[in-house]
Amino acid sequence: MDMESGVNAIRYVGIAEAADKVSNADRILVIGCSGGGKSTLAQKIARRFKLTYISIDRDVLWLPGWVQRDKLEQHRLIVELAAGERWIMDGTNTSTFDIRVPRSDLVIWVRMPRWLCVWGILSRWITNRGRTRPEVAPGCPEKMEWQFLRFVWTWEKVYGPRVAAGLAAHAIGKPVLVLKSRREMRDLLDLIGAGA
Repeated sequence: MDMESGVNAIRYVGIAEAADKVSNADRILVIGCSGGGKSTLAQKIARRFKLTYISIDRDVLWLPGWVQRDKLEQHRLIVELAAGERWIMDGTNTSTFDIRVPRSDLVIWVRMPRWLCVWGILSRWITNRGRTRPEVAPGCPEKMEWQFLRFVWTWEKVYGPRVAAGLAAHAIGKPVLVLKSRREMRDLLDLIGAGA
């Protein structure tokens, strides 16, 4: 399948349709750049609909001290977690889209402007400096490094096309909601009754 036909096969949905899907979904995948608000969104939806919240950063990728888990172990954990019955999974890693996207009832792509993502990571660093956020593995206190800032600033250019290609390959017929502003995110949360 060529890229053009794959992109056309993705079923992009609006906020109202996505809100209806969220309320009836058993498995939701939330993807996007760091700092865009995907973890906060996923946790609010998890609480509202009593879905198991899975964070790729906390549950798969990192061990204490910001040590990355072995790739084979990461893969095993992804397969195990994706096999669950009711979850919302927060994390983008396109190399596991073949496992996670087909199991999802809905994909939410939080695609905020890069300046907003940089603001998001800077503000969470200031707020949580020295502490571990709930969506990160224990023993991984909040920190800020220049390479991470660069990663976030260039994410859309480098990883946006990979996400689009991964969705084109694995989300055919699946509803995909793209959220491009905080207002759109608030509108979704308001529609599903998880705005607070």
